[in-house]
This record gives sequence, C-alpha cells and structure tokens, in this order.
Amino acid sequence: MARKKVLLVGESWVSASTHYKGFDHFSSVTFHLGAEPLVAALKDSRYDLTYMTGHDAPDKFPATHEELDEYDAVLLSDIGANSILMHPDVWLKSKTFPNRLKLIREWVRQGGSLAMIGGYMSYQGIDGRARWRGTAVEEVLPVTCLPYDDRVEIPEGAVAVIDTPRHPIVSGIDGPWPFVLGVNEVKLKPGAELIASLPADQGAHPLLAAGTFGKGRAVAWTSDIGPHWLSPEFCAWAGYRRLWLQMLDWMTGTD
Repeated sequence: MARKKVLLVGESWVSASTHYKGFDHFSSVTFHLGAEPLVAALKDSRYDLTYMTGHDAPDKFPATHEELDEYDAVLLSDIGANSILMHPDVWLKSKTFPNRLKLIREWVRQGGSLAMIGGYMSYQGIDGRARWRGTAVEEVLPVTCLPYDDRVEIPEGAVAVIDTPRHPIVSGIDGPWPFVLGVNEVKLKPGAELIASLPADQGAHPLLAAGTFGKGRAVAWTSDIGPHWLSPEFCAWAGYRRLWLQMLDWMTGTD
C-alpha cells in the first residue's frame, strides 16, 4: 500500500542573541527546528511526512487545490496566520495572490484533512499574534479561538483527562498519559467531539478535539508537538507515536 502524504507546516524559528563580555560584545543567530519528535515517530510508518519550515511557508505553501491535493493531511504547528496569508508577491510587490486560508477551508470542505497543533504561534497565540481567530481556517476547526493571548501555562504539569476513550484517535492508548506544561485555551464548537481535556482543577480546557467540515475532517491538539509544552517524558512515551498515527488514521479515513 502506498504511504499517505502529510504536510507539516511551521515548527521552526530563528533566535538572535547579543553576548556582552566587559566592554566587548558580539552577536549570534541560531536556527531551530521543533518537530523532531514527530519526525522520528512517523519515520518508517505508513505516512510520508513533508516538513515545511515556517520561513518557507510564505513562499512555498500550496496556492491551488491541485497542490494541496498532493497531500492527504495538513498539520499547522506553531505558525501564525500571516505566514500563510501573506505571499511575498503581496507583501513586497503589491500584487494579488490567492487567499490560502480560504483555500484551506475549501480543500477541507471537499474532503481534505487538517489539524492545528498548539504553540506560541497557534490559535490566537502569545499576545494574540498568531491571529487565527476569525479566519477561514478557524471555520474548519472543531474549536474557536479566543480574541486575546490564549496561553495557559502549567509549570506544575497537567495530566490529560480522556473524555472519549473509545474514540479511534485514543483507542488502546493506556493511561495515565505523561504531563503537559501548557495549552492554548479554545472553546469547543457545538457538535465537535471532546476527546481529551485538562483536569477540572486546571480549567478543563480542551486538549484534543475532532470534528467534520463538509466532506473533510479536522483535529485540534492544543498543546505542543514536542518540548517545551510537551514534556520529554511525553515525547519518549510509547503512546506518543500511537497517538499521532491514530490521529492521522482518523483524519485520512485509514482503517
């Protein structure tokens, strides 16, 4: 059987530092990737993962239905709406270009599969800068975004409550799950399935939700794909690989 194709978009960043040593100083720039745990989990699996970094997305994210149809599922992880909305031709040359947020919506409506994964630039994000609220992509998701900074930082850790243990995404994954250190706060849409959430004394916020949109399917995972919100214990846990494989199975209709 041919491997299904998954496009992961985001999960990269550049950090600039200035180092002071007495009167003297110098600067350095480092590039980081954040999806290594998922890349490792899907290696040699039934899914062929394409990893499009955040700085490549403005130029290279698919701009037509035909280009999106090359993939069975798209994962948006820790990348703001502007990075997909604003093509360089618009930003630098004042030309028109397809609205790729609307394109995603119509692609899912016609049978595509989408997941949004949490992070500082997911949902509404840190200081509200991810800006997914009110977009065509939010229409697809099984949750709605808040209008402000939606981070829920949990330094003490939170262990998921499995609300729908028989759902195919979490079926057979033994608990308790390892802890998470944060989520994006969202609101479950009517008709969506709440699969996992935080404990009641930590807000009962959705952690994992699923729903349909037209002929397509969508998933919201509100914690990280890896550290820092996902603990190293979570990424090393045997259930991590099974969770992501079963999530993709459900999204793409794989038996």
